[in-house]
Amino acid sequence: SRPISSCLIGRACANALISSHGSHRRLFSTTSSRMTVMPAWVIDQYGGNDVLRFTKNASFPVINYPNEVIVKVFAAGLNPLDVSMRGGYGAATLSMKRDPLNIKQSGNEFPLILGRDVSGVIMECGLDVKYFTERDEVWAAIPPWKQGSLAEFVVLSANEVSHKPKTLSHTEAAAIPYVAATAWSALVNTGGLTKDNCAKKRILILGGSGGVGTFAIQMVKAWGAHVTVTCSQNAERFVKGLGADHVVDYTAGPVEEPLSALEKFDLILDNVGGDTERWALNLLKPWSGAKYITLVTPFLQNTDMLGIADGMMQTAATMTTKAVKHLMKGVHYRWGFFAPSGPALDEIREMVDAGQIRAVVEETFSFSQVPEAFEKLEKGHARGKTVVQISKPGDEL
Repeated sequence: SRPISSCLIGRACANALISSHGSHRRLFSTTSSRMTVMPAWVIDQYGGNDVLRFTKNASFPVINYPNEVIVKVFAAGLNPLDVSMRGGYGAATLSMKRDPLNIKQSGNEFPLILGRDVSGVIMECGLDVKYFTERDEVWAAIPPWKQGSLAEFVVLSANEVSHKPKTLSHTEAAAIPYVAATAWSALVNTGGLTKDNCAKKRILILGGSGGVGTFAIQMVKAWGAHVTVTCSQNAERFVKGLGADHVVDYTAGPVEEPLSALEKFDLILDNVGGDTERWALNLLKPWSGAKYITLVTPFLQNTDMLGIADGMMQTAATMTTKAVKHLMKGVHYRWGFFAPSGPALDEIREMVDAGQIRAVVEETFSFSQVPEAFEKLEKGHARGKTVVQISKPGDEL
């Protein structure tokens, strides 16, 4: 259970934020925000790097629900998803998530702030928040339907937030939450792995040198698994340093050949997609509960192309067909998705502070260099994470 601390209720009566809903006036937070605007990088339309715009007049986040917190952002981590979202990927589904009743006009998501990772300090708490106090150092993975971390402040639900590892700086901490939450969702929630059942399991990670791969290697290795990884030859030493037991170089030719010569696997995590499904499931131990989990799914692409209803039907049909086909061969086919989770980050924090997982930061950029950070991300072939330093500790007052 998460440790309980109260959220400075003393000033609630005098300084509460009041929100009017018809005739109902409700108290939501313990302090009043004096600021109405903040610096941020935004996009006003979908497109290439040229749509990124710096402004000092982005809307300051507001606590609309009593379980929310406002976080002062010290560092923001970037992910390939940010590049995809900048280009409009997932726009249809995310718009529905932001506005389920379709009350607002099309394009109401703009100006949109990107950035899915945040490390910072809590500045303000909603009245129902019990696990955090102002000035707590926290980290979080921000759901893609919410405004992101490329700004001085961000508002989040308290159940999406976790206390930051004490052993990491904010810059290091911002490299972990999104990939950690994605890997945790895929391997634990979908794959059924735990620290108690992982020992001696053979796990294959396809595409091991990127953000999710570098985290997944460390997590399952800490739990006692045997880890095989595919990556380019020049990343071999890097992934072995993270704990990989066996590395297959995808630049030396088709990886299915050397992988087929190995003992079969209990679980495969696919970060690559493409035609890997055609051969990867043959590498699993049949009729033993072995699972293939891919993070490259057509869900958002289908809804973007076909609309919400038809896209979801197409996705369900595809998933069912593939699952049944592979089940007849004695293996499980699954899709993995990002799921924000403060409690998962609590467990990951303990692993970080115990020295079992380290942050892998490839390059750090200043707040003024966000377009350059996106250019770096677009080049691919990552060796860990790209992080933007938004502000420094001591700037929060």
